[in-house]
Parts: sequence; structure tokens; C-alpha cells
Amino acid sequence: MAEDIYILRISLNHIRPPIWRRVAVPGAFTFGQLHIAIQIAMGWTNSHLHHFRVKTGQPKPTREQIEQLDGAGRWDELTTAFRGERMFGPHDEQLGDFMPDCEDEAANILDKVCPAVKSKLTYEYDFGDNWEHTVEVQKIEPPKPNVNYPVCLAGKRDCPPEDCGGPWGYADLLDAIGDPKHEQHEDLLDWLGGDFDPEAFDRDEVNEIFADWRRT
Repeated sequence: MAEDIYILRISLNHIRPPIWRRVAVPGAFTFGQLHIAIQIAMGWTNSHLHHFRVKTGQPKPTREQIEQLDGAGRWDELTTAFRGERMFGPHDEQLGDFMPDCEDEAANILDKVCPAVKSKLTYEYDFGDNWEHTVEVQKIEPPKPNVNYPVCLAGKRDCPPEDCGGPWGYADLLDAIGDPKHEQHEDLLDWLGGDFDPEAFDRDEVNEIFADWRRT
């Protein structure tokens, strides 16, 4: 039986007007694969760390549960229970213990963690700029004939430049490049490498990158 396809809306938080993408991915994607799909769809360069957060919906642990988990040395489960959410990230030898609270994103599957329409998760990219994305499952459907997944279905507005200071730094950047009299106008245009159109979005270009990724 063909695996289900998840239609996801990816929205960059704290940005107005909204920057968003709608993508279709296999439900059998790992969170590691979903990370790459989000990077491609949004237009990021995969130059920084990231993690996913998914609320568990479970109540805080009772004293008896705390004692049981603590006594068994199951501290990761205890941390997850207190936090009320699961976290997924890369498990890489170079990272060592940098992300100890994260479950391995390569070992966890989208349709197991988010089994239903309206399931939501948070994807955070670049822990300095703190680009937070809300990812919502809008639809779950069978694969369409002759469609290769993942695929970008729609979107609005260009991705912010990397390392521009997060949502608030991005707002300042747009003010500066939009005002020729701003003291940083020329410097920031040089830093951007020329013109930058925040309204630009090319779905075909995204899908060409997805096609290259599928081939590799």
C-alpha cells in the first residue's frame, strides 16, 4: 500500500506580512528528512543548528511517577515529562552532548509523532537568530499519480537573509534598504550583494531543488 502524503503549512513566526510555504511530503519522512525539506522550501542554507519541538499533551508527572523515573535513571523521560514536549534534533559525533535533550531526528518518523490533521510542531533554526517556524498538518491524503515527493505547492514572500538578527533584525534591515537616506542603506545593500526583494518567491525554483535532492 502506498504511504500517505502529508500536506504541511510552514509559517515563519513573528514576521508580518507572513512568510509561508505549503509542501507535500511522505508521512514516512524522518524528522531529519523533514529538516532538509523545510530548509529547501523556505530558502535557508542549512548553516546553523536546529531542532523540532512537539507538545505531548500529557499532564505533569505525579510525585510517584517522578520517583519511579528518577529511581530507574530514566532522566531523559523525566525531562520530557516536565517540559510537556518532545524534542528532535541531529545526533552527530561533532555535536557531542550539545543537544542532550533531543531525540534522534533520524530515528523518528513524521506520521508516528504527528498522526492526525491539525497536528502541529515547532521547528527552530539558528539558535542565535532564533527563526521559529510553525509546521501544521493541513491534510493527509494518498499520493497522486505521477507526482514525485516532496513537492512545494504554494508559498509567499522570500526567506530572510541568514545572520540578519532574527525577526526584529530583519525588520530593521528592511527599513534600512527601503530608505535611501538611511545611514546603513548602502552598507546593507553591499552585504546583501545587491537588490533584495522581500516579496519574491519562485515555486518552480524550489521544486527544481527538491528534484535535485531526490536524485541524490
